[in-house]
Amino acid sequence: MKVELLRADIGDAKELHAMQIKAFEKLLEKYQDFDTNPANECVEKVEARLKQDFTFYYFICIGQQKVGAIRIVDKKEAGKNKRISPIFIMPEFQGKGIAQEAIRLCEEMHGNGNWELDTILQESKNCYLYEKMGYRQIGKTEVINERLTLTLYEKKG
Repeated sequence: MKVELLRADIGDAKELHAMQIKAFEKLLEKYQDFDTNPANECVEKVEARLKQDFTFYYFICIGQQKVGAIRIVDKKEAGKNKRISPIFIMPEFQGKGIAQEAIRLCEEMHGNGNWELDTILQESKNCYLYEKMGYRQIGKTEVINERLTLTLYEKKG
């Protein structure tokens, strides 16, 4: 199963938004994090990100099928972290190593050092994925509500 990245542009905003809602809706139901969950964002927020010159959105593809997406924030400033926010794989494709390969491809394209991301501390599978990829929790957390805490990860190169 070969994972490829396809750069998205402003014309892809509605498709990205629809995929994002589907990928994150179960987490929204579970954690009720209405202010921070990507499933609760409006399409205009996705469009605004696509217009940023430091944002790189990629569809994650298996063959011709779009199975997820990843957004890289890369301001190309020396010493500044690049950021993954968000990454998602459609539910029916999760658990197959696709996210891991997509992250690896992005790190190749944007440079191996100085990365960050945050994830839900309570989602052990997500934490395991990032730790397996060399990311480390840095002790910075944000309590969103009584169910959910975000934790920041970094990967130094």
